[in-house]
Amino acid sequence: MRALGGLWRWRHNPLCRATDLAEAWLALVALLLIAVAAPVTGWLTGRAAQDSLQRSARQQQHTRHLVTATVVRELGGTLPEADPESSSARESHSRVLAYWRAPDGTRRHGPVLADLKSPHRGDHFRLWTDSRGRMTTRPLDAATATTHAALAGLGAALLTAALVETGRRVTVWRLVQRRYARWDQAWERAGPDWGKADTSS
Repeated sequence: MRALGGLWRWRHNPLCRATDLAEAWLALVALLLIAVAAPVTGWLTGRAAQDSLQRSARQQQHTRHLVTATVVRELGGTLPEADPESSSARESHSRVLAYWRAPDGTRRHGPVLADLKSPHRGDHFRLWTDSRGRMTTRPLDAATATTHAALAGLGAALLTAALVETGRRVTVWRLVQRRYARWDQAWERAGPDWGKADTSS
């Protein structure tokens, strides 16, 4: 609205300078870009991220398997969380040596985090593996993929708006600097004759 008001105010104003008009037009263009280009960029980015993440989620759900592991013995210390979004990882309390069977029947074993407060030999717990039985993170679910895609779209829209506004501010700053330079030149020309009664200026 300020951009439109600026253009309307300078329409037929004899004091209107080229830089004033350029600044008003620049504000209007920036407003239109923020109102149109930023949402479109966000939507396109979110849509692309959604397609990619949903494909990844489907692939992970097809190639990752939840298996039952058996505790061999408890180990000291802790393992880093492989999947910070997993509730089972957040609730893990014990580092244990365990064995499990891969989807192809291969027997596997190794140190893992188990959601057991006091693990004993023979206790069972669940963990995610790939098709060959190697430990992995839980598969990405559709809801989480959609959330990440929405955040990516929002981030792209905000970044576009910020870039447009930054460009507008930089351009206005350059216009103001040019205006000040012209004023300095005008004062230098008028300086020697300023205040003289016989000057035509």
